[in-house]
Amino acid sequence: MFRTALRNVLAHKARLLMTVLAVMLGVAFVSGTLVFTNTISDAYQKSSAKGFDQVDVAIQPKAQDDKGDKVGKEQKLTQALLEKASKVPGAGSTMGVVTGFTAIADKDGKLVGSGFQSQGGNYWGTKDARYPLTSGHAPQGKNEVAIDSETARRAGYKVGDTVRLSVDGPVLAPTVAGVFTTDDGNVAAGGSLALFDTATAQQLFHRVGEYDEIDVKAASGTSQTALRAALDQVIPKGVASTTTGKQLADDQASSIASAMSGMKTGLLVFAGIALFVGTFIIANTFTMLVAQRTKELALLRAVGASRRQVTRSVLVEAFVVGAVAAVAGLLAGIGIGAGMRSLMGSLGATVPDGPLVISPGTIATALLVGVLITMLAAWLPGRRAARIPPVAAMSSVHAQATTKSLVVRNTIGALFAAAGIAVVLYATTMNGSDGQAPMGLGAVLLIIGVFVLTPLLSRPLIAAAAPVLRVFGVSGKLARQNSVRNPRRTAATASALMIGLTLITGMTVMAGSLQKSIDKMASSAIKADYVVSMANRVPLSPEVAKTLAGLDGVTDTSPLRTSPSRIDGTSEMLAGVNGESIAKLTDLTLDEGAFKVGGTQVVVDDDTAKSHGWKAGSDLTVSYEDGKKQRLTVAGIYQGNMMINGIMVDNATLSPHLTDVADMQVMLKTADGTSDATKNKLEKALGNNPAVQVQDKKDISNNIAQMFTLLLNMLYGLLAMAVIVAVLGVINTLAMSVFERSQEIGMLRAIGLDRKGIKRMVRLESLVISLFGGVLGIGLGVFFGWAAGELVGSKMSTYELVLPWGRMALFLLLAGTVGVLAALWPARRASRLNMLSAIKSE
Repeated sequence: MFRTALRNVLAHKARLLMTVLAVMLGVAFVSGTLVFTNTISDAYQKSSAKGFDQVDVAIQPKAQDDKGDKVGKEQKLTQALLEKASKVPGAGSTMGVVTGFTAIADKDGKLVGSGFQSQGGNYWGTKDARYPLTSGHAPQGKNEVAIDSETARRAGYKVGDTVRLSVDGPVLAPTVAGVFTTDDGNVAAGGSLALFDTATAQQLFHRVGEYDEIDVKAASGTSQTALRAALDQVIPKGVASTTTGKQLADDQASSIASAMSGMKTGLLVFAGIALFVGTFIIANTFTMLVAQRTKELALLRAVGASRRQVTRSVLVEAFVVGAVAAVAGLLAGIGIGAGMRSLMGSLGATVPDGPLVISPGTIATALLVGVLITMLAAWLPGRRAARIPPVAAMSSVHAQATTKSLVVRNTIGALFAAAGIAVVLYATTMNGSDGQAPMGLGAVLLIIGVFVLTPLLSRPLIAAAAPVLRVFGVSGKLARQNSVRNPRRTAATASALMIGLTLITGMTVMAGSLQKSIDKMASSAIKADYVVSMANRVPLSPEVAKTLAGLDGVTDTSPLRTSPSRIDGTSEMLAGVNGESIAKLTDLTLDEGAFKVGGTQVVVDDDTAKSHGWKAGSDLTVSYEDGKKQRLTVAGIYQGNMMINGIMVDNATLSPHLTDVADMQVMLKTADGTSDATKNKLEKALGNNPAVQVQDKKDISNNIAQMFTLLLNMLYGLLAMAVIVAVLGVINTLAMSVFERSQEIGMLRAIGLDRKGIKRMVRLESLVISLFGGVLGIGLGVFFGWAAGELVGSKMSTYELVLPWGRMALFLLLAGTVGVLAALWPARRASRLNMLSAIKSE
C-alpha cells in the first residue's frame, strides 16, 4: 500500500502541483513571519544590550502611590544623591542621565526621522563612553549640540553647521559641536538623538538640578549585585530603586520581544487565513483524486486491502505532498523574511545590523504546519473512499450523494448559521469590549454555517445568472449546468474566495464608517479654526500659547493643560482651559446646567458625572498634584467624546498647582477664518518649527484618513495572499473538472462545438463560481462590518454605518477577474483536447 501511494503521487504530479503551491504559500507566509520577527527582535536585543555596557547599576526614581487624596508623583534624583552614590565602596564612575523629546529639522526645514523617536539627552562631561565621538568635541553651553551620525548623514549636517531644533515649541539654533555613534534603539529604528551638556539638558527638559536616572559603573573586581547591595544601603528608602545593568538588558529584551509579538501575531493571523483557505483547495484536490480512482481503490479492497489501509494510502500521499510543500515553503519563507527586512530599509526604517535568524522552532513549525494541514484536509476524502463498498464503487453507484446526507448537511449548516447570527446579534446589544468575544464566536459559527450551506445556496444564486448566461448561447447554458453539477465542489471552490472577500469587505466597511464618524466628531465638537500641537503629542511650551495669543487677527485662544488629581478617593484627570474662550472654541452638547468655566466653576463630561453621581450644582473637593485641596462646583454637564472629555477647569485656577506648566495643545480662532495665508502666518510666528503642527479641521480629517488608508492598504496586502491561494483553488478545480469531463468535451467537439465555444464554456463556469463566492463574501463582510460598528457605536455617539458601494463593486469586479484569469489555462487545455482520444477516455 505504501508503494501504491507513492506511485499515485508520481502519477498525479501535475494535478497535485496546485495543492503544493497552496500549501507552500501558506507555509512561506508563516515561516517568513517567524524569520522576519525573530531577526528584527534579535538585532534590537543585541543593539540594546550594547547600550547597557556602561551601566552596572541604574538608580531610578520611585513613584509615590496615589492613595486617599494624595496624587502620586515621581521622587527626584538630585545632584546630592549622585555624589552620595559616587562615594559608595565599589563604585568606579557615576553619571547622571537626562532625557526628553528633541525634534531636529533637516536643511529643508522638515522633521528628521519619526516624531515619536526623536529624542534628546545630555552628554556627560567631555568624554561620554556611551557616545563615542567621530568628529568634533563635546557640546558646551546652550549654543552647542552633538547629533548622532545617522541623523548627520541623513540631514547632511557636519561639525560647525547650524541646526534648527525644538524641545517643547520654540525653535533653537545651536551649532553642531560633535557627531557621535550610538547603539540607541530609537536611532536604529530611524529616529534621531541630540545631546546637550548636562546643565543645558536639565534646563531644556525641566529637570534643573535633577536627573531622570543615575548610572553607576562598578570598579574593577566588584560585581553588579555587590554594587547594587552597597547602593541600597545609602539610598533613602522610598526615593529611588536600583536595578543591575544585566536586569535592564533583560527587561529591554523582554520589552522588545513583547513589542514584536504583536506584529508576529498579526502576521501569523493572516498566514493562518491563507492556510485556512488553502485547506479547501487541498480537500477539493484529494476529493477529486479519490473520486477518479474509485474503481482502483475498490479493486484494492476486493483483493484484500482493509479500510484503514485505503485511508492510510491517501494519508501517505498527503504526507508526501505536505512535506514537499513545507520544505519549499520554508525556503521561500526564508527569502520572504530577508526581503521584508530589506523592504524596511528601502521604506526608510533603519534596523540594526545582525544575521538572519532561522531558529529550529521556525523550521519545526513550518514543516509541522505544512504536513498537518495537508493530512487533515486529506483525511476526510480518504475516510470517505474507504467506506465505499467495493461492488458499489466498481459500478459507480456511490457517485451521487444520498438525499439523507444532503438533508443532514443542510440541517447542520442551518443550525450553525442560525446560532452564529443569534450570537452576533446578541453581541451587538452589549457594550464595547464586553461584546468582542461573543461576536468573534458568532462570526466563526456563521462562517462555518454558510460554508456547510454553500452547496444548497449555489443552486438558486447561480440560477439567478441564467438570463445573462443565455446571451452566450450553448456555452453559457453548459457553463451554468456545469457550475451546479457538483455543488460540493463548487461550494469548496467559492468558499476559498468567500473567506478573503468577507475579511476585506468587513474591514473596509469598518474603516470607512470610523473615518466618517471621527470626521463628524471633529467638525461637531471643535469650532476652533486651528489646533496647534507637537508632532509626537508631547507637551508644548507655554510660550507657544503666548505667542499665538499676541498675533494680529487671533481672536480667541485656549491652551489645554492636563493634571492628575484625586477626587472622592479616585484618580481623575483635570483639563485646564481658558475659561473665557473655551465655549467659543468648542461646540459641545450640554445635558444640564450652563457651560461656565472660571474660578471654582467647572464643567464635567457625562460619563465622569455619572460615575460620581454629580448633577449641575454639585460640589466636589479636588486634591491637586501639589497636595493642596479646593472646593469646586459643577456648573454644567456636557456630552464628552473621544476628542474632548474630562473635568474642565480654568487655567488660572489650575496652573498655580502644577509642577511643570505645559500645554498639550492650543486651540485658536482667527478673524479671517482658515486659509493658506493664515496658516503660513501662524507657522512663521512659531519659527517654521518642524516639530509643531498647525492643523485645521480638514488637516485633522486628512490625518485620520491617511491612518485608515495606510492600515487598510497593509491589510489588503496581507490578505492578498489568501486571494492568491483562492485563485489557485479555482484553477485547480477547473483543471480537475476538465480532466473529469474529457469524454464529454470530446463529444461536444464531435457534434459541432468549436474550440472558442469550449474556452467560453470553461471561462463562464469559472466566472460564475467566482462571482458566487464574491457575492457571499461581500454579503457576509457587510453584515460583520455592521455588527462590529454596533459595538463601536456604544462608545462613540457619532458613529454611523457607511457602505462603500464603489469599493464593494470593485471587490465584485475583482472576484470576476479572478474567475476569468483562473480559467485561462484550464480553458486552453480543454480546447486543445483531441476529440477522438477524449471520447475513448474513461
